[in-house]
Amino acid sequence: MMRREIPLFITSAVGFIFIIRFFIPHEPFGSMEDTASSWIQVIQAFAIWLGVLNLLKVSLDKIYKKEKGWGYAGIIILSFLAISIAGFFFPFWESQSAGDSYLQHARKFQYPGTSFDWFYTYVYAPLSSTMFATLAFFIASASFRAFRARSFQATLLLLSGFVVMLGGVPIGNVLFSWLPQGWQVSDIADWVRNVPQVAGQRAIQIGIALGIISTSLRLILGVERSHLGGEG
Repeated sequence: MMRREIPLFITSAVGFIFIIRFFIPHEPFGSMEDTASSWIQVIQAFAIWLGVLNLLKVSLDKIYKKEKGWGYAGIIILSFLAISIAGFFFPFWESQSAGDSYLQHARKFQYPGTSFDWFYTYVYAPLSSTMFATLAFFIASASFRAFRARSFQATLLLLSGFVVMLGGVPIGNVLFSWLPQGWQVSDIADWVRNVPQVAGQRAIQIGIALGIISTSLRLILGVERSHLGGEG
């Protein structure tokens, strides 16, 4: 019982401290918030290592059992070992071809000058760009399915998307140059982005905020207990 009640008490106490500190910005709530924030950072540091070790354990289990996708698990382990060894044991990389240290090269291009940064700049960043580039094909496929004029709302979405895309390229104003000033395709596209789209974004943000508030209150009051490993 205590294994569940103590975490619930800590969660509620810290949550109420942050709420009270927001509405009553006076002592001792300010000092209590700073202390709680410091403890949260310490816990986050341990949680990161716990997450890394759990990822390695899951990946090793996949490789050992030869489950589906075990090759990707091996890539995860190799990448983790490479970046960890580079960060801990090779803080500065010596360039054999250029004859100067990577630190000097990095300072020239405003890089921190560590081997960890080399991996991040020349390995992680290009791979991230490649992943987001491939997402463009999935976005195009999803847009094709979403832009089918099967209803009035879908037709509005189709027309809005067509106007926004056409207004983002110079040929749009060229094709519709006969329109009066202020009613060019680029002007209509700007209106769509600044008025209807912003209104929809604000509605979504309000919904997200209400969801965060309700979930936070459920956690603080102890109604939601799924984070303890049990049923919510």
